[in-house]
Amino acid sequence: MAVSGFEGFEKRLELRFSQDHNNSITNNNPMGLRLIDFESLDQVLTEVQCTVVSAVANHSFDAYVLSESSLFVYPTKIIIKTCGTTQLLKSIRPLIHLARNVNLTLRACRYSRGSFIFPHSQPFPYTSFEDEVLIVEESLPNSLRYRKASVMTPSNKNTSRAWHVFTASADVDPNESLLVVEVCMTELDRVNARSFFRRKGDEGNSDSAGREMTRLSGIDMINANAFICDFAFDPCGYSMNGVDGDRYSTIHVTPEDGFSYASFECGLSLHDDDGGHGDILEVLARAIDVFRPGCVSVATTYNGEDYDHEVTKRVERVLAKKLGLKCRSRLMDEFPGSGTVVYQSFTPRRK
Repeated sequence: MAVSGFEGFEKRLELRFSQDHNNSITNNNPMGLRLIDFESLDQVLTEVQCTVVSAVANHSFDAYVLSESSLFVYPTKIIIKTCGTTQLLKSIRPLIHLARNVNLTLRACRYSRGSFIFPHSQPFPYTSFEDEVLIVEESLPNSLRYRKASVMTPSNKNTSRAWHVFTASADVDPNESLLVVEVCMTELDRVNARSFFRRKGDEGNSDSAGREMTRLSGIDMINANAFICDFAFDPCGYSMNGVDGDRYSTIHVTPEDGFSYASFECGLSLHDDDGGHGDILEVLARAIDVFRPGCVSVATTYNGEDYDHEVTKRVERVLAKKLGLKCRSRLMDEFPGSGTVVYQSFTPRRK
């Protein structure tokens, strides 16, 4: 393990809003948060210490590739995840303010992250999850009264790979039926990781180099229906956002040996055909197979009353059969107004 390097593990923030029904002019605003102008979003990102490097949009949402990960803007939801030593939590107050300007009120907040590879390189408050929770709570209105913080620590002696979650909600019951899968991978296969280094003498721009990395790595085959907005960093590193109807997906790669890391995240409705479960299992297996990591964690968030233990078991069976990965730990926790989180840790059977 390197003494120091780029921190791949992201911090993730999700804010969900609803229309302010006390304001008579708000009732027909289908664009919602998408009406926030780019300059205002850019100012927020400056506070967070990142910038937009590429963007794409469709009829459902806007997707931005950032210099440190991704931002997704839906009419009533914002997802922002940032890696490195970024100051993600500085975005909460200004985003709530910008939402008020389009007559939207915050209804729920979720903050989550894995365990950093280089925790001592993080600035305050990210050196302590307790401090992070305090900052988040101070940034939220009192109306979000159902709150919970949890550190989900594997029982397989790997305490350095815990999953940290804080949620706050104005409602005791979740108001959204959505499945979110977050995959964190370390110890990437060295041969596969080479796909995410710029070639010597490559004179193409970051967009064209990103497209080549997408093709060479096989990322374009994870979900063939998605439109991919990709970006290659110099001399190495890669980010992409996938857009497929109202579904998003995102991948971020830090390929350097010693602190290699890749993440994959996607969201889908639980009311899709087959509950979306068959599709997500195949997508999950294809995404992990791109990197063939030595260590994998999968955090699955079930918003609403739709938690299904059989899906959790099917994830373990599919990863074992297709990729030879054994589940070493499985944890579950419930969050008032914010659903259920299942956190699974995997390593190859040979370990």
